[in-house]
Amino acid sequence: MSLSPVPHSKRIPGKRVLAIAASAALFALAGCGKQEEAPKPAEAPQAAAPAGVTVKIGHAAPLTGGIAHLGKDNENGVRLAIDEANARGLTIGGAKITFEMLSEDDEGKENKGPIIAQKFVDAKVAGVVGHLNSGVTIPASAVYAQAGIPMISGSATNPKLTEQGFNVTFRTVGRDDQQGPAVASYLVAEFKPKTAAVVDDATSYGEGLANEVEKALKAAGVTVLPREKGKADQNDWKAILTKLRGKKPDAIFYGGMDSSAGPLLKQGRELGIKAVFAFGDGACSEKMQELAGEAAEGLICSQAGIPAMASSKSFLEAHKAKFNVDPIIYAPFTYDATNLLIAAMQKADSVDPAKYLPELAKIQLDGATGKIEFDAKGDRKDAEMTIFTMKTGKIEPLAIIKAGQSIKFEDFVKGAAPAAAEAAPAAAPAAAPAAEAPKAAEGEKK
Repeated sequence: MSLSPVPHSKRIPGKRVLAIAASAALFALAGCGKQEEAPKPAEAPQAAAPAGVTVKIGHAAPLTGGIAHLGKDNENGVRLAIDEANARGLTIGGAKITFEMLSEDDEGKENKGPIIAQKFVDAKVAGVVGHLNSGVTIPASAVYAQAGIPMISGSATNPKLTEQGFNVTFRTVGRDDQQGPAVASYLVAEFKPKTAAVVDDATSYGEGLANEVEKALKAAGVTVLPREKGKADQNDWKAILTKLRGKKPDAIFYGGMDSSAGPLLKQGRELGIKAVFAFGDGACSEKMQELAGEAAEGLICSQAGIPAMASSKSFLEAHKAKFNVDPIIYAPFTYDATNLLIAAMQKADSVDPAKYLPELAKIQLDGATGKIEFDAKGDRKDAEMTIFTMKTGKIEPLAIIKAGQSIKFEDFVKGAAPAAAEAAPAAAPAAAPAAEAPKAAEGEKK
């Protein structure tokens, strides 16, 4: 959305206005038969203050169904960033800006992605934060690309998203070809499995992540059993698990969301399977404790970013104050995504996507999840991966993996503390007027 001039077709050219006025004056003189003293020209009105402009930012995620809790987590991050920006009273392009979130439920269904994307295009949103699932985000991204609307996902990790060549597509989390090797290498280092089973839910996310894990396990010399496939909404895994039990794998990795991963883990333990169970970010939540009960204890899982608990103190406090809950996984990343859109608009001094997109591509921002820059594809540079375990019903981080190096979580926190202290005051310039916004480093454009 931009501050557009009145369309030319609705304007009356200046010469035509003068001609009409002159004709009207002659007609009046002829009709009255006498001349009257011309009225004194009226004083020019004072220029009015710039009118306020509402700028719409779209958000889409599953807000109903089995992973609605994760969709709501995404939405909370966007809402918090928008409310904070509105509280600051920003001026862009000479107009007072009010941001409005348009949030849609894509149900986590691939066919819903393009439909909702077109709905956002028709609503003339200035940018989009979403979608949650890779399988929904990828087809939706083509619609945004055609319309020239920037989109940033705070959770979609399938590499294909940013391999399509769209210059409007970005993400604030890492990729599955980073996450898969991270969790696989942790399994190999800590549990030393000789044989592993890999199961996925047949979605772009689940299958894509499972492929990366399998590739990394094989490269480490682990024997990987033939792939087993389920469905995203599957609750009965007994047939697959009974088959696996007979092959006695040392580790089982599942690519899918927590709504289906929980039942798989619970039923696996009920069948007496002793293998270590591992999951990706879609199942790396405390919902696993609710769905799997005691069977969730000791699970291993990964996230394509830092833990929510390691986000900036200012974000965590503001989130708790507004929603009275802690973020689950993605809220800090969608919060940062929203602030990136707004900061790019400020830098460009325009809410027109075509004008602020170049600023977004080369932006630098110290966000709630750390320093953010994008590479030429729109991926986050130097994205961290985190390995977790379930301990007494809580997901607890064990290690941070960055640039191939594993760091104990407590050591990462100690090292990040000084940077976090410096980043706290830097959050304000990201939403300050354009003249005060931090300079974006020159970077590659997509």
